[in-house]
Amino acid sequence: MSLFSKFLTGAALMTLAACAAVGTTASSRNDETTETWPPIGEFVTLENGRRVHAFQTGSGPDLVLIHGASGNVRDFTFSFADRVKDRYRVTVFDRPGLGYTDRANARVEGAFNSDAETPYEQALMLKQAAEKLGVERPIVLGHSYGGAVAMAWGLEYEPAALVVVSGATIPWSGGLGAQYRLLGSSLGGAIIAPIATAFATRSRIDTVTEAIFEPQPVPEGYLDYVGPGLTLKQTAIRANARQVNNLHEQVSEMAPRYETVTVPVEIVHGAVDEVVPPQVHAEPLNNLLPNSNLTLLEGIGHMPHHWAPEAVEAAINRAAARAGLR
Repeated sequence: MSLFSKFLTGAALMTLAACAAVGTTASSRNDETTETWPPIGEFVTLENGRRVHAFQTGSGPDLVLIHGASGNVRDFTFSFADRVKDRYRVTVFDRPGLGYTDRANARVEGAFNSDAETPYEQALMLKQAAEKLGVERPIVLGHSYGGAVAMAWGLEYEPAALVVVSGATIPWSGGLGAQYRLLGSSLGGAIIAPIATAFATRSRIDTVTEAIFEPQPVPEGYLDYVGPGLTLKQTAIRANARQVNNLHEQVSEMAPRYETVTVPVEIVHGAVDEVVPPQVHAEPLNNLLPNSNLTLLEGIGHMPHHWAPEAVEAAINRAAARAGLR
């Protein structure tokens, strides 16, 4: 589910003796990341002092966009937000611990802490930020991991509608791989994250990103815009690994409650998505929800908002109509 998860596996093979040399290199790379990919939105400070990075554009009914694992606001602002801003007021968030948004609370902070924000905690943090931005009765769209956050929003609050795109929402069989077990652990997250940050190469990042977009190609200019350096910040690597590592337990608790979500839900999923397979997630989700509609996109992989944006737009428009916003 992570945009650069396959890269992280190799980090476990590096020797701990490299750590002393890595510290300065990783710190320097983090500084360069901020200069190369600065915040593009505004910061919303919550009552508890935590800050959320948000990008807002357009006018109309409110539409909230929540990115997937390892992502940030730039995934949706690369092209998709511009497609819908003439019909909706679009608010895009960095999820907790990723991009430029703070961790949700003190419980999950610290290099050696293996805890992570639950989808419920993330939904609450983003909802509070949305309210401060004047967002009212939004359509909440979540992609990949963001689909779980969108479903948590629907379970706990009262959005106008939900749109789940390639969402990881259902308990799955099997594991996530050694990279998540390692980086999601207390020791691995603390020690391996700086090594992963320091030794990332552009060719490796290109290879992993191509695998996430398959069978479609990576859009021209996407990586330079979205900012691999933001994903490879030590804090982001830890947050992402630990959030994903805990996701199975969280969706296992959430799934039995999905039948209580009565707002309109549009589910959009690539039929050949091998990152979050539709037969494991989208189809069971559609069966559990009382008011949902599933659109499977033939020949499309994990990133339909880039390669089938018209279908995602159509789902948003249907959600708006079903919710009485149009």
